[in-house]
Amino acid sequence: MPTAYSGQQKAKIQQFVLVTSAADRVATKYLKANDWNVEQAADIYFRTQNSTTPGGASSGSTSALNKLFDKYRDAPADNPDTIGIEGAMKYLQDLKVQLDEIVVLAIGEALQSPTMGEFTRDGFVRGWKSLSADTIPKQQAAVSSLRTSLALDADLFRRVYRHTFQLARTGGQKAVALEAAQEYWRLLFSSGGGGGPAWNTATTPWLDWWLEFLHARWKKSVNRDMWNMTLEFQRLSVQREDMGWWDEQGAWPGVLDDFVAYVRERREVEGGKMEVE
Repeated sequence: MPTAYSGQQKAKIQQFVLVTSAADRVATKYLKANDWNVEQAADIYFRTQNSTTPGGASSGSTSALNKLFDKYRDAPADNPDTIGIEGAMKYLQDLKVQLDEIVVLAIGEALQSPTMGEFTRDGFVRGWKSLSADTIPKQQAAVSSLRTSLALDADLFRRVYRHTFQLARTGGQKAVALEAAQEYWRLLFSSGGGGGPAWNTATTPWLDWWLEFLHARWKKSVNRDMWNMTLEFQRLSVQREDMGWWDEQGAWPGVLDDFVAYVRERREVEGGKMEVE
């Protein structure tokens, strides 16, 4: 009888297959042996394959990635190890990625982009080597896998979400401007079409209320702690919408304490409307 896998595990099997072109049973074998860590499993898979080939493929892969990187540099003489905004836009177009897709953030995390619209040579080479994608077609396949996995693979989404804080900062600021943070939350927590895990549910429009609350009652920028804890709040609020897990004495940022009070106010108002109707 075939083993049943969770949606998250199936997404990781698909991601491994797309990156390595291995059979499903091979993907499952390597993923199980590596605690379902796709990058680690793929790395070990390719090292195993390369061990049977004289010289392996590492040096060739590095050379190919460096040549590909050089193709998109904006100012080779001034910044030989950087792809700037113009080159990044052309590169993303060649990957068949829309600039308003959440997968742009996943690419940024995979390549450890220091800021939005910029790639470094080291991050580019290391990132694509870890995904065993040294050509545009292979990178397109890897991007397709990332797009599919974002809503299903909680570990992948957490990495992308946390790295987005770095991408969203501008001018060396330690925090993210509130308006920018709201736009990123809207992108990250949208459902369908390659989005991340939805925050709005059938019974509670969490994301809508969060953005409304911030617009009405929060005027400060968003620091790293607030950014990271918002993801934890999103996860718990979707799992248990009654907020039975909420502890006012817990180590939550004050803004989330205030948001809980706001949600309770809104629920009372919405409940009153339903009774009148």
